[in-house]
Amino acid sequence: MNYPSCALPEQVPFVEIDHVDRVFRTSEGGKYIALQDVYLEIKRGEFISIIGHSGCGKSTLLNILAGLDQASAGGIVLEGGEVRDPGPDRMVVFQNHSLLPWLTVRQNIALGVNRVFRRLSKSEREAIVEEHIDLVNLRAAADKYPRQISGGMKQRVGIARALALKPKLLLLDEPFGALDALTRGNLQEQLMRICNQNQISAVMVTHDVDEALLLSDRVIMMTNGPAAQIGQILQVDLPRPRARMEVINHPSYYRMRGEMVEFLNTQKKRKLAKSQRENLVAISRGKIEKINLSVGFIPLTDCAPLAIAAELGLFAKYGLEVSLSREPSWNAIADGIREGRLDAAQMVTGMPLALSLGLGNKPPVGIQTAITLSRNGNAIALSKELCDIGVKDGASLKKYLDSRRTQAHHGSLPTFAMVHPASMHNFLLREWLVSFGIDPQTDLEIIAIPPAQMLSNLQAGNIIGFCAGEPWTSRAVNEDLGIIVATDLEIWAGHPEKVLGVTATWAEQYPNAHLALVRSLFEACQFCHSSSNREQVIQILAQPQYLNTDALHIRPGLAGPYRRGTGTSLYLQDFNLFAVDNCPRKSEQIWILTQMVRWGMIKFPDHFEQMVDDLLNLQVFAQVAHEMEVSYDPKQQPTLTFNPSGQVFDSSQPLQELAKYQKLVNSK
Repeated sequence: MNYPSCALPEQVPFVEIDHVDRVFRTSEGGKYIALQDVYLEIKRGEFISIIGHSGCGKSTLLNILAGLDQASAGGIVLEGGEVRDPGPDRMVVFQNHSLLPWLTVRQNIALGVNRVFRRLSKSEREAIVEEHIDLVNLRAAADKYPRQISGGMKQRVGIARALALKPKLLLLDEPFGALDALTRGNLQEQLMRICNQNQISAVMVTHDVDEALLLSDRVIMMTNGPAAQIGQILQVDLPRPRARMEVINHPSYYRMRGEMVEFLNTQKKRKLAKSQRENLVAISRGKIEKINLSVGFIPLTDCAPLAIAAELGLFAKYGLEVSLSREPSWNAIADGIREGRLDAAQMVTGMPLALSLGLGNKPPVGIQTAITLSRNGNAIALSKELCDIGVKDGASLKKYLDSRRTQAHHGSLPTFAMVHPASMHNFLLREWLVSFGIDPQTDLEIIAIPPAQMLSNLQAGNIIGFCAGEPWTSRAVNEDLGIIVATDLEIWAGHPEKVLGVTATWAEQYPNAHLALVRSLFEACQFCHSSSNREQVIQILAQPQYLNTDALHIRPGLAGPYRRGTGTSLYLQDFNLFAVDNCPRKSEQIWILTQMVRWGMIKFPDHFEQMVDDLLNLQVFAQVAHEMEVSYDPKQQPTLTFNPSGQVFDSSQPLQELAKYQKLVNSK
C-alpha cells in the first residue's frame, strides 16, 4: 500500500497551521473566540495528538484542518497548498463511525473509492477495497451490514474507509472514545501498526493521556477556551515500533504522563478559579445564612467527594467557604456534630440513626441526611499469621474457631475489629460470619477501633482480622500483614456506605447553606464517579491534608487492580461508587435499624417509620437533583438482596424480618 508523497524543500513543513484564529458570532450578536493565534508545523509521517479540556477548541481545529470549517484569520497549508475546502487528501475518522446502514462493510469502503478513483478500472478499485478490508482484519465481516457487527468493527470500517482514499493527512476525532477498554486497546494497536508501516501523517483529538502517549510523536496541549492557544508541546521520545507494556515500563513514561496530567490539572484549576470569581459575583451571599462551614471527614478513600469539592472549588462555586476537618475517629466525628464544633460531616451510614437514638448512652441528637456520598468500598481482611496456618476464607475460619473451642482454648476470644458499631462494616462483617455458621456473639469478639489503627493492631496480634474501607485493606496486603477474604460486593453489592450528616436544628436554621453544601457534594460525587477522573482523584487523596499516603495504596479501590494477597487480583469497577443512587433510601435505613435490634444495640422503637422519615431530608435532595437534571424516583425503594444466599430483605415488614434472623441464629 503506497500513500502519496512528494519531495518538499527542507524548510517547507508538510502541514502548517499558520496563526489560526476562529471567532464565532453568538445569538446575542457578540463574539466568541474559540481559537487564537494557533501556530504549529507538522512533519511528514508524524503522529500528533491534541489534548485539552472541553471547550479548548480541539475539534474546531480538526475541522479547520479537514476543510469542514474556515479559520477567521490565518489558515492551513498542506504540502505548500492552502486548504480551503474538504478533500480526499484529508480524511476524518469520527467518534461516531457514521456508516451507511443499508450498505455492507465492503460497500461502505467502496463508496469513496469509486468516487475518488473513478478513473481507475473496476478491478483496480476493487483491489483497493479488498486491500483495506484485510488491513483492518475485517475479511470475515466484509459482506455484513453495520447492524450485524460490533462497535469496534464499525470503527475499523471507518478507519479503512478513510485510509482507502490514500489521504495525505489522517484526522481522528476521539475515534475510540465510545468503545470499551479492550476494544479500544486492540484498535489502538492496529492503528499504530498501520501508521508505522505506511508512514501515515495523522492528527488525533483525544481526552486520554495514555492513548496520546502510546500513539504520538508529539502531544499538543491546549489552554482553556475561550481564546484557546497551544499551551505546551510534549515530545514523546519513546522508540518505535511500540508495544503497550513496553511503553508503560519505559523510564520516561511516567515523567511524560505526569507533565500532561499536571498541565491539565493546572488548566482545570485556572478554569475553576475563573468560574469561582464569576459565581461569587452572581451569587447573592445574603441568601446563604452561613458561609463559613467546618465539615468533618475521616481520611479514607471514600472521603473523595469532600476532597474534590474543596480542591476543584465546588464549595466556592456555590458560595461557601468550607474548612475540612480531618478527624481521628468516627467517635470524634459524632462528638464534633453533637457539640456543634462541626457544621456537617461525612458519616458512616448508620451514624445519623445512632445519634438520633442516643446509642451508647449519649443524649439523643436529631440528625438529618440529604445525600448518600458513596456506596460499597469495604473489605474483610485476615491476618497473615492465620493465612500461614491455612485460614484463608470463611469456611477455614469456621474450622479454626471450632478447633479452638474443642481444645478448650484458654484466654480471651479471637478478636475482629470494625470502625463503629453503627457502621456497615460492623453489620456486613457479622452478616459474612453468620453465612459461614460463625456466631459473632459467642465464637469471637468484635470491637470498634479507628480505621488508622487497624494495621498496628493486626501487626501486634491484638486482632485476627478487620473490616474497613480503603486504603487500609490494600495496605494490609501491600505491607504483607494480611489477606482480603471478602469484599462487600460479595455480601451486599450497592449498599450505602457514607452519607452527609447535619443536625436537624442546623438544617432548619441554615436551609440555604444546607442546599449549597449538598449541591457542591452532589457535583463532586459525579466527578469522582467518572473513570476518566479517577487518577486525578487518587493524586489529590494522596496529599498530606487528606490520606497522606502513597497512591499505591489508594489506587486499588478506585482504579484497580484489587489485590487480595492470595495471588489473585480483581478488577472491581463497582468497588467505590459515588454517583449511583445518591438519594438516601428509607428501606436501607430500616435495614440498619433491624441490625441494631438484631445485635442487641437497641430495642425495636415505636413509630420507627416516623423516625426514619425525620432522618431523611428528601426535600433537599429532590431540589438538588432537579437542579442538576438527575432523574430519580423518590418513591422507589431498592430491593435489598444479600449474596451469595440471595436472601431478600422486606423493609415493609421489619418485625417479620427480625424473626427470620432469630430463626436463622437458632438453626445454627
